[in-house]
Amino acid sequence: MRSGLSQTLSGGLLAGIGALSILAFAASSPAFAASNCIKGDRKPPYKVGWANIYSVPTWMKQTEGTITKEVADLKKQGVVKDLIITDAQGNANTQIQQIQSMIDSNLDAIVVDAGSSTALDRVISDACDKGIAVVNFDSLVDTDKLTAKLNTDSNEWGRQAAQWMVDRLGGKGKIIIMNGPAGVSVSDDRRKGAQPVLDANKGIQVLTETNTEYNVAPAQEAMTSLLFSNPDIDGVLSLGGALSAGALLAFDRQGHDPVPITGENYRQFLELWKKEGVKGWATMQPNWLGALAVYTAVQALNGKDVPAYVKVPLPVIDDSNIGSYLDRSKDFPADGYIYSDFDTALFDKLLAQK
Repeated sequence: MRSGLSQTLSGGLLAGIGALSILAFAASSPAFAASNCIKGDRKPPYKVGWANIYSVPTWMKQTEGTITKEVADLKKQGVVKDLIITDAQGNANTQIQQIQSMIDSNLDAIVVDAGSSTALDRVISDACDKGIAVVNFDSLVDTDKLTAKLNTDSNEWGRQAAQWMVDRLGGKGKIIIMNGPAGVSVSDDRRKGAQPVLDANKGIQVLTETNTEYNVAPAQEAMTSLLFSNPDIDGVLSLGGALSAGALLAFDRQGHDPVPITGENYRQFLELWKKEGVKGWATMQPNWLGALAVYTAVQALNGKDVPAYVKVPLPVIDDSNIGSYLDRSKDFPADGYIYSDFDTALFDKLLAQK
């Protein structure tokens, strides 16, 4: 999981958007109708709340940066008055209570990164009944009784990573799989997305796999242990950026030559990839999903139709463009994520608006 400044569009992301034909998707989707939940006398400047499940991870801190920057821009336009941020510290029940407090305060919009796919359904539905714009991003809830959901496709994330590995190894080789925490929707979905590709390529042998939190230290420890019992490997199918950084550090500690590896836009991983001359592939869960969530809520409050679901394309990082990401590394925390550029033109494109 996933600060931002309004910046120019990246070529790779624009290409991904074109490939997905978002305008066609929005026009054909039955969910593309008058924005859900919006009712009552709600006029700008709006009061917005962000109900966050936890704020400690760097990905979340960067995401908060995109939200506060977006709100600052909207304040200058006279569209938003206040931003209220809560931190449930990983407890879904606490997050429910905090969302209820936002409802009781009659906020105009609530954006949610959910701590549970099911536990928040009732309180989110209640917010919708009260005419509050509710936009859910990153970690999604089951209920569709809200204004919009925004996310990348985690299954596609895993599929693309696995397909790159298969292609890189020519359809034959021994690999280790590194997963995020078991039971977390993002890590589970990435792993599920990879499996059909592995099933279709019997020449790829999965020696072993592991689940660790999205953190370099436990990932390094796990890979160090795995290398003792599996020294002869051809690739690492890593489904998280900090996991990939930990794996490369373990290779270095063991004096093992690096092998092709997948990952995401975690700064340390990208730097090690370049430094070690690794053959790599990565994508990302853009931190600016938070800013897009605020923008979407405001658009809905302003009376515009927004899609009930916005599928954000997955940018690809490879040898052809890794340099452009590392050129901007100084603008991101050492333990952070170098995410793709964004601006309101991108947001309008994603919402299929002109």
